[in-house]
Amino acid sequence: MIPDAKALPVVLFVDDEPSILSALRRLFRPQGYRVLLAESGKAALAVFETEPVDLVVSDMRMPEMDGASLLEQVHQRWPMVGRVLLTGYADIGSTVAAINRGQIHRYVSKPWDDRELLMCVQDALERRRLEQENRELLQLTRTQNEELQTLNTNLAARVKARTSELEQVNAMLETSFAQLQENFLLSINVFSGLIELRGGGMAGYSREVADLARRTARRLNVGAQLEQDVYIAGLLHEVGKIGFPDAMLRKPLSAMAGDELALYRRHTLNGEAALLPLRQLQRVARFVRSHHERIDGKGFPDAISGDEVPLGAQILSVASDYYAAQSGRMSLKRYSAAEAHSLILGGAGTRYEKSVVEAFELALKDEPTEKPRDRQLQAHEVMPGLVLSRDLLSPQGTLLLAAGFVFDVRVVKQLREFASREGVKLTVFVKLPEGGAA
Repeated sequence: MIPDAKALPVVLFVDDEPSILSALRRLFRPQGYRVLLAESGKAALAVFETEPVDLVVSDMRMPEMDGASLLEQVHQRWPMVGRVLLTGYADIGSTVAAINRGQIHRYVSKPWDDRELLMCVQDALERRRLEQENRELLQLTRTQNEELQTLNTNLAARVKARTSELEQVNAMLETSFAQLQENFLLSINVFSGLIELRGGGMAGYSREVADLARRTARRLNVGAQLEQDVYIAGLLHEVGKIGFPDAMLRKPLSAMAGDELALYRRHTLNGEAALLPLRQLQRVARFVRSHHERIDGKGFPDAISGDEVPLGAQILSVASDYYAAQSGRMSLKRYSAAEAHSLILGGAGTRYEKSVVEAFELALKDEPTEKPRDRQLQAHEVMPGLVLSRDLLSPQGTLLLAAGFVFDVRVVKQLREFASREGVKLTVFVKLPEGGAA
């Protein structure tokens, strides 16, 4: 592909001897330059009027206008053009004066060395290219600075508006995330209640276990995330029993043997398998798997011991054993709360870490730091617009409505129909209005 002639560097050679000009043309044309020639200073100035020139190389000694005078005029009229002086004078003083007057970039002594002259021209053109790029960059920077100043005029207001917009979006996202978390926990509560509908026994058993496990975790200062994971594990720790036969669900552990006992010992593995597909419940699944392990290694399903038993699983184990003893899940005898308490204390150091048992004892004494400001109603007294202050449970302990629910006409009607159809007395706690009296 032949390069565009207009894109080639243009070099103008000025000398009053045609043979020298011919020699310069033969030397430089193969280098990829566009070569122009002038036999006098006046002819060179005429070339400048009609041609774009990147570099002028002029002989010093010429009639009428010598090289120094020519380059001085070029400097004044076309300052961006590179300037090189060829001189045969031995008088260095004249050369220095010429350099000062014409702001000459380089001078080369005659007779020249072809290699030196080629390098000189190449360097001069490269210098001119860099200067041109620098000027363009400076101009671009100046333009951009002016644009920035224009943009900065109203930047503060625009930033403030954008910040306000982002704050609103973040608030909406936080609200949406909180609602998702709330709905997620509500779904787990509902599912936990459905499991208990099959099992019979103590109403709200899993919710009691979950609440005690969370309070125990809080006493151990394990952090909010582990507290929530332990709470969820408490709600779901019996999910692996969902496939048990009805008769087995109502049979205490002490009465099981053979195939039933083998099936019972697999319920923690089944529970883990049911929860693992949910990314949010990965750690919960581990706690469910290991909540029948013991720190002395005599538990199941993995017979792990000591620190191998996850702390969350130990917390869940204490809470579930405490209520399992009272609900008849462990033996035919239903333990009292005091007896179940003693049972847990007796397992410190063998079944459970002592620190977990100590936290469990403190958790039993915990009471809500702030009692809800609410009032108690019966189902037929509930009106649309009232806000539920506590979870509403069925007589079997199943979650019917979660705290914070706002009653509407449809739900009020359904609630009354449910109470009438089932023949049950539902106690509903609703929030008092702000500034209202109990």
